[in-house]
Formats: sequence, C-alpha cells, structure tokens
Amino acid sequence: MSPEMEFVKVLGKGTYGSVELFSHKQNDGSLLYNAVKIMDSENYGSIDQEFRILSELRGCPCIVQLCGNSLVQGIDCNGKKVYMMSMEYAAAGTLTNFIKRNRTKLSDSVIKDFTRMILQGLVSIHNHGYVHCDLKPDNILLFPLYDKDTWNCSYELKISDFGISTRAGDKSGCWRVDEPWVGTSIYMSPESVSDGTTVEKTLDLWSLGCIVLKMYTGKRPWLGFEKDVKSLLLNQKAPEIPETLPCDARLFLEKCFSRKPEERGSASELLLHPFLTGDEKKGSSVAGGERTGMVLRLRKPPPISKDIPTKPRKLKVISQKPQQLKKVSNKPLKVKIVPPRPPRSDFVPVL
Repeated sequence: MSPEMEFVKVLGKGTYGSVELFSHKQNDGSLLYNAVKIMDSENYGSIDQEFRILSELRGCPCIVQLCGNSLVQGIDCNGKKVYMMSMEYAAAGTLTNFIKRNRTKLSDSVIKDFTRMILQGLVSIHNHGYVHCDLKPDNILLFPLYDKDTWNCSYELKISDFGISTRAGDKSGCWRVDEPWVGTSIYMSPESVSDGTTVEKTLDLWSLGCIVLKMYTGKRPWLGFEKDVKSLLLNQKAPEIPETLPCDARLFLEKCFSRKPEERGSASELLLHPFLTGDEKKGSSVAGGERTGMVLRLRKPPPISKDIPTKPRKLKVISQKPQQLKKVSNKPLKVKIVPPRPPRSDFVPVL
C-alpha cells in the first residue's frame, strides 16, 4: 500500500479482520478511494486465498477488482503483524444496506437487473472452477454510476468476499459437526449440511434464490426459524415463496430451490430463464426513490399510402338557412300548487 494513502474510516469489522477506507491524492489533485481488507497473520491463509482467486478473476464482469499486484505486510496499532489487500471502493455500500434504505419494495425491473448482474458474476466464478460458498446480500457491493448530463443514478453490482471460496468438487474446510455450514446458515442449501459432501456450483444457485427472495420481500430467508434451519434443510424444506410474487419470479425461485441440485441448472442457464428474458430492460438499473433515467424509443412514421389521389378535389359550398325564431307568448303562466305527500313509513304491516 502506498505511503501516501490516508486513512478515512472503518467500513466494517468481522471476527478475523476489518475493511477500511483509504484515500490517495492523484496528480490532478483529485482523490482516489480504495477499500483495504486487513487481517492478522493467523488468518493469512484466508486472505492469501482470496487474493489469488481475485487475481484470476481480474477483468471479469460483476466481480470486485483488486487495486494491487500483491498483499502488503504491515503492523497494526497493537504492534501485531497484519496483511492488507487493496480493492476498489463501492460507494453505495452493500445490497443489504440498499434494501434497508429503500423501505418500499424494490421494483420488479430493478430486481431482475440486479439478478442478471449477480448471475454474470457467478458465470465467471464457476467458469474458473470455483464455488463462492458464501453468497449473500452482505457480500454484494453496489457501485453508483452517474450520468454526466442528467446526474441520473444507476448501479453496477459486484460479488466480493472470496475468503471461504472452494474449488468445485472439493470439501470445504469450514464444515464442522457442531456447525455444519459451508457459509452463512440461512443462505445454505440442503446438500451443504450433509456430512462428507463435496461443494458444488449449484450451492451458489440456492443462495442466489435466497437473495432474490429477500429483494422481493425485504426479509431474510427463514425469518423466525433460524434455530431450525438445519432440521428444515435435512427434511428437504425450502424458504417459503409468497404467492403475491409474479408468476415468472416464483418459477425462477422454485428452480433455485430445487431439492435435487442438478435440477437447478447452471448460472448460464438461469440467465436464459423467462424471469430474466421475458421483458428484458435495456436501460439503467434504478430503485424506487432514486432519480430515474428514461429510455426513449423512436418509432418510424407510417408509410405514405400510394392510393392518395393527386388531382385536387372540388369543394361544394352549402349555404345555411337562417335560423327561425319562435314567437314567445305574452300571456301570464298559471301555477298549480301540489300538496306534499305524507312521509313514507318503513314499518311492515302485520296480518
């Protein structure tokens, strides 16, 4: 990390480290911001693995990008050895925060656009032979994109946090008997809690379904049943899909929550699901409450008919008859007084 980097604030803290924001003054005087993940030496293996995976994924769409060619070793304020990894900074925060900020439900088009971007990131991850293993809204970052002329805002989503990612087909080192989770429990699939199973790419597709469900409802999956997630999954249960969701969205979620992993398909196949292709939007992703940009489509004018006569038409002028006025009689009018009717009774006679 460059010595000119200045600490700005702490973005987040976890059990094994933190993510902090640093600024760097460029030659033109503007400030460049980087998010720096910092972990102690005891967890060097995790940050080293994440760095190697992100190095392989350089340039891939919808994946957070590194801002350096190596890890940086340093000393924290307590004199302990730490390792630092510099990444691009997501100024709009995480998908979790975005859902909380938009108290009203996200629009259908926004959810579809966000889902496409997450799947595009998964295609890159899976094509490189990895399983993310901890896909959740906290690990989805939002990068705001502003139109220079209108200042309309759209967002680009990128997947982050590859600390526990695993090669497809390998066993996860995070699974334990007392905590049989590859990643975060409420986003895990039924097969991921079974003893001795290998990690497959279809795990991420189940997690994606949980994310889409949260974008629609604003609530995390298994709400109120967090302590029973293990038994529910082992009994082949899935998070409840509200009937109020659009039909194509329910079908998409049912595929993500298929009990048989092979029936979930692949990330590439899900990109072609009718939920994402039925009314694909060719515009910017914006959320309710944000300033929205509009995409205008110009239609061609209708063709000029060849049957229009070229000869000038003759106009026939029809004279109007003068209006005739009726004579009004000067005799006085007679007024007839009608006595008022007695009030109507609502009582029914009893015979």
